[in-house]
Amino acid sequence: MASIKHLKRDLNYVMGDIIEAAYIHQMANPKADPKTIDEIVDEAVATYDEMIVKINDRSQENRGKHLQQLNRELEQKATGLIEKLNTL
Repeated sequence: MASIKHLKRDLNYVMGDIIEAAYIHQMANPKADPKTIDEIVDEAVATYDEMIVKINDRSQENRGKHLQQLNRELEQKATGLIEKLNTL
């Protein structure tokens, strides 16, 4: 079973790192379009908010399985955001 504390910590670190990487890219490439960076940051924040709500949902019958699913979902969404960053 995935720990709630570890899942929240992973979510915080992963989304924070993605946002930080986006801003570093923006500072390193000042002539690049800032709208694309803003979209990635907004998506990361929205993903964070969505995942926190799902993690705190206690109405799930099998909480351990639910948390494992959320862990996989976090990995998929983070990978998608990183791929968007890498295409810049």
